[in-house]
Amino acid sequence: MPIAIVFFVQYAYAILFLWVLVEQLGIPIPSIPILLTAGTLSATHRVSGTYALLAVLLACAISDSLWYALGRRYGGSVLRLLCRFSFEAQTCVSKTEGYFTRRGPVTLLFAKFVPGLSTVAAPIAGQTGMPYGRFLIYDIAGSILWAEAYLLAGRFFGDIAQRSAPFFHFLSRFAFFIVALMVLGFIVYRVLKQRKFLTQVRAMRLEPAELKQMLDTAAEHGNIPPFIVDLRHPLDYLPDPRVLPGALRIGPNELTQHSEVIPRDRDVILYCTCPSEETSAKVALQLHKMGVYRVRPLRGGFDGWKQAGYPLEDYVKDVPTSPAGVDLVKTVSGVVVTAPSLPVLVSSQKK
Repeated sequence: MPIAIVFFVQYAYAILFLWVLVEQLGIPIPSIPILLTAGTLSATHRVSGTYALLAVLLACAISDSLWYALGRRYGGSVLRLLCRFSFEAQTCVSKTEGYFTRRGPVTLLFAKFVPGLSTVAAPIAGQTGMPYGRFLIYDIAGSILWAEAYLLAGRFFGDIAQRSAPFFHFLSRFAFFIVALMVLGFIVYRVLKQRKFLTQVRAMRLEPAELKQMLDTAAEHGNIPPFIVDLRHPLDYLPDPRVLPGALRIGPNELTQHSEVIPRDRDVILYCTCPSEETSAKVALQLHKMGVYRVRPLRGGFDGWKQAGYPLEDYVKDVPTSPAGVDLVKTVSGVVVTAPSLPVLVSSQKK
């Protein structure tokens, strides 16, 4: 038996525990290949499927409880830190916040199956004030579903492999290299996906100084300023409920579903709180495909604007006082949008 397999069998539960713990703490090393390997070896009874599951659950409970506590205490700053280490940063926070808004703790049952959601689900649960007891029950249930799915898949593969002695011998001999290739493949795929995304949006970004100059120029000459959209989730408003001058609060889904309210005759600026402007960049790309071309994500988002010392203002419920808001209730590309329709698009939560 190859020495790599002997080593894995001897320390299988410790390897599973540490590997899953590190991944769930936010380091982007995929656990799926290790779970599949443990499941495959359980077919030969060299690894116990029950003990393997317990090792994974312990790792998930420790890491998720830690992130829950940090999210409860530090909120959005923890989420931004996590996303900087995630290959799925463009979706992790915005998707998970949306899932929690719609489904609550049920989100924890499937979060680990979705890349990017697994790690941020626990701190968001803490940030929303979910009771720890309820969190732990749903989190453990979700961890069982996730771990068992791959352990049983590996067990099924192992049972099939045992029916062919040559194939099982080949699998045992090169198991280490197969697992290494699987791990490397997961990492390379995520890196390439992230690099492709960043390449697409790099040329679109607008610097905070450029936006400030555009607003100053519009105010000085009496022109209509850029159409600014705040894409932050309501949870992101808690640390600072203010917005950029004249900005509208519109959720990413609402903005893409109601693109007819977006003016085509001036610049549309999107901002969020994600690292590298992931949410606003993704929405900008979607709007480009829908025919809205003068749309750009703000580099650094809300935090970048704030750190630059540029002005912020309290959000005016429903109808902003800036020309951007006034223009929105008029005819946009032939579509008349009246004031009563605005609460559908704009957050009605007054800060």
